[in-house]
Amino acid sequence: MAKGRYSRLGGRRSSAFTLILIVLLMLSIVFLMLLAFGILSLPIGSDDSPPANDLSAYVRKNVNSDGGLGKRGEQWTEVLSWEPRAFLYHNFLSKEECEYLINLAKPHMAKSTVVDSKTGRSKDSRVRTSSGMFLRRGQDKIITDIEKRIADFTFIRVEHGEGLQVLHYEVGQKYEPHYDYFLDEFNTKNGGQRIATVLMYLSDVEEGGETVFPAAKGNISSVPWWNELSECAKKGLSVKAKMGDALLFWSLRPDATLDPSSLHGGCPVIKGSKWSSTKWMHVEEYKV
Repeated sequence: MAKGRYSRLGGRRSSAFTLILIVLLMLSIVFLMLLAFGILSLPIGSDDSPPANDLSAYVRKNVNSDGGLGKRGEQWTEVLSWEPRAFLYHNFLSKEECEYLINLAKPHMAKSTVVDSKTGRSKDSRVRTSSGMFLRRGQDKIITDIEKRIADFTFIRVEHGEGLQVLHYEVGQKYEPHYDYFLDEFNTKNGGQRIATVLMYLSDVEEGGETVFPAAKGNISSVPWWNELSECAKKGLSVKAKMGDALLFWSLRPDATLDPSSLHGGCPVIKGSKWSSTKWMHVEEYKV
């Protein structure tokens, strides 16, 4: 009797083991089929990553963000530089959002000014020859949506940002290389130091009007659009204006020190005109 009982137990164990093997085999087949059809993918490590300042290889990351006015095309981000830290978000704004900001700003445009480091007030300067105006933070739903999108992109709270500034550059107009961070205490009383900038391009530019970083480190001539750049733009790492794209660059390093490589300027427009919108963000809450 005991021998028969042990025999039955051994048979059950053998059957259970066989069943487990069959299940594992079936799961393996399903997994391989999913890989073959591209439904699943395996993480692949590589020791061939490009150097931090090798601009010939761009890090691309697809993003999917809905909401806002109009429909945006395919959205993705590119790492442009690590000195300064600069990133380009393609199709950040829709065509309708760009046109909305331009039409909202047009009736209120005035000659652009710069900030006086001694008084904190605006003053005329030959280094900046565009026209511009400021929109109130959270002025309407469309602006609120854009500002929320900027906060999601930068991981900086909406309350830390100044109001959007809309700028217009006609032929010959420019903005000489400058820093967005402040070198005085007066302008840091509200919100502290400027930490980052998002520059949104509201129009294409036929020729010229690039954003240039003269102090950027890296192989600046390796960008795909090098041959399309103006002579001004070839003096540093440059980005061509394309409607809907947004350029994020940081004025402070990760250790909170000022980053001199964030020096940047707007090259003269040669043909056409340029519309853009700037959002400056501070370390602390910026009171409006």
